[in-house]
Amino acid sequence: MTLRKTDLPTNCHLISFDSLDSTNEEAKKLASGGAKSGTVVWAREQVLGRGRYGRTWDSPYGNLYLSIIQRPTCFPSDATQLGFVTGVALAEALLSICNIEIALKWPNDIMANGKKASGILLESSINPNKSLEWLVIGVGLNIEKFPSDIENSTSLHKEGSEVTLENVLITFLHYFFNYVEKWFNNGFDPIRERWLSLSLKKGTDIKVRLPEDVIFGTFMGIDDRGSLLIEKNSEINKIDVGDIFPMVITN
Repeated sequence: MTLRKTDLPTNCHLISFDSLDSTNEEAKKLASGGAKSGTVVWAREQVLGRGRYGRTWDSPYGNLYLSIIQRPTCFPSDATQLGFVTGVALAEALLSICNIEIALKWPNDIMANGKKASGILLESSINPNKSLEWLVIGVGLNIEKFPSDIENSTSLHKEGSEVTLENVLITFLHYFFNYVEKWFNNGFDPIRERWLSLSLKKGTDIKVRLPEDVIFGTFMGIDDRGSLLIEKNSEINKIDVGDIFPMVITN
C-alpha cells in the first residue's frame, strides 16, 4: 500500500525512513532543530530501538515504530497526560480495525488478548524558564513479529488479526490527532475516563514493580494527573513510576 498525503490528518507531517537507529532519537534532533508540532517520524526498522528505563525494544521489519513531536502549551508535569492520550488513541484505532481484545495497562502498555503488544515512551526538553520546549511520543507496536524471549508478549498477527502496517499507521494517526485536540479543548478528565474504561477493572489485585521494590495491593484506577492509585492496608497510595501486573489466582 502506498501512502498518500491525503490519507493523513491535515495537521500531520510524516517523515518516513526505511531504517533508523531510533525514531525517538531522530524526532528529538528534529524537535531541537525547530521541527513543528505534528511532525511524525516513522521507520520500518529500528536498529537501536528502546523502551522505558533504557530497555531494548526489538524492532524488526513488519512492526510499527514512530515518534510524534508535540509542543503543548502546558506545564511539563501535565504533558505526561499525552501518554494516556496516545494509549487511548492507539487502543481505539486497534479496536476499530482488529477483531481481538484490546486493553490498556498502566502506565503505557497496550494489551492484545491479555498479552503485551505495544509500548509508549515519552521524552521531553525543558526550557531554562522551566517551561516545556517539546515532547516526543514514541510508539512501538508488534504487528507481524514479537520477541519470543520476553514473557507475555505477542503481535497482532499472532493473535489472529490480519491488519496491515499501513492501515494501522493511518488509522492510529487519525485517532491520535483527534484525541490530542479533545485533550487540548476539554482537558484530561474525558481522556482519563476513556482510559479507565479500557483498563483493568477497579478492585483487581495487582503487583506493582517499583524501581527498587515490589508491592501488592488492589487497583483503584488513576488520579487526575495519571498517577496509579493502589489500595494497600485500607489506604490509597499514589505511584508515579512502576509497572503493574494483575495477580492470577489459581486453584
